[in-house]
Amino acid sequence: MEINVSEIAQFLGGTIVGRGDLTINKVCKIQEAVPGSITFLANPHYEQYLYTTQASAIIINRDFQPVRSVTPTLILVRDPYISFSTLLTQYQTMTSTKQVGVEYPSYLGKHTALGNGVYRGAFSYIGDYAQLGEGVQVYPHAYIGDHVVIGEHTIIYSGAKIYAGSQIGRHCTIHAGAVIGSDGFGFALQADGSYKKILQLGCVVIEDHVEIGANTTVDRATLGSTWIKQGTKLDNLVQVAHNVEIGEHTVIAALSGIAGSAKLGDGCMLGGQVGVAGHTEMGSQTTVAAQGGVTKSYKQGQATLMGTPAFDRKQYLRSYAAFKQLPDLAQKVRQLEAEVAHWRAQLSKP
Repeated sequence: MEINVSEIAQFLGGTIVGRGDLTINKVCKIQEAVPGSITFLANPHYEQYLYTTQASAIIINRDFQPVRSVTPTLILVRDPYISFSTLLTQYQTMTSTKQVGVEYPSYLGKHTALGNGVYRGAFSYIGDYAQLGEGVQVYPHAYIGDHVVIGEHTIIYSGAKIYAGSQIGRHCTIHAGAVIGSDGFGFALQADGSYKKILQLGCVVIEDHVEIGANTTVDRATLGSTWIKQGTKLDNLVQVAHNVEIGEHTVIAALSGIAGSAKLGDGCMLGGQVGVAGHTEMGSQTTVAAQGGVTKSYKQGQATLMGTPAFDRKQYLRSYAAFKQLPDLAQKVRQLEAEVAHWRAQLSKP
């Protein structure tokens, strides 16, 4: 990629401070940037690098006021993080080569419909009666079962497994090793102590613009659908159990687990290693801090939760402040007990 600063500023709707004729040929982190690169500053923690970076241009908030002189050209925008993300998308479009055609050996089942420009990688498997929209990319060793529906321009990366009957929308990304539509964890305890498997006859429905991280698992419903709504992003190693419903534009970080029949509203944010108990309901705009354990419903939404069991963040921090003092409090209690014992002994003397 070679593009000058003024073209980038125009694309992002930004204002230039410095030279607009500089040529940019790569994107870099601010602390690792080199001449000819562009970077961004959104987190004040990295401001120190603004004055030492070798980048040719920096995307930065239009209200930012540097405390020292800055050598690189600045592109002033409203939100540097979003602007840099937009630039990265354009950069990938300009530099990547989209896979096309069919590689062999690969398998295509009977009565399966493929849109224009579908890519099928070597050793990929597409079952019977499947439907793949225009521009779908199926990378090597991916598995797509019978009656699966995949919308246009969705990417199924290497080693992903899409079980029969799953439905995936448009412009989705399913990363390597993800499993969509595996059986939900349903077993009934019998009188003899053994477990009888409960058949999982439902499916998984994933709406448009959803991203599923590597080695994440989304289980099929017992009956009905496990449902992930549009714009939601799941990190790597996330477990979504049967009959879970996840609202629009929700983000879930790695190693989190959502138990069966839980419901998450729109715009929720779950940190790493969060656990959500089954049959609970979380209202829209709810945030759960990392390692939080949600054991009951928070239907009102717009809450920030911490801890296990999770509760209001402010209350948690007050409780934690008291918890940290427990060793000192315990020592004081022991001292008081010793003093009480001493005075009892004194008073008991004739």
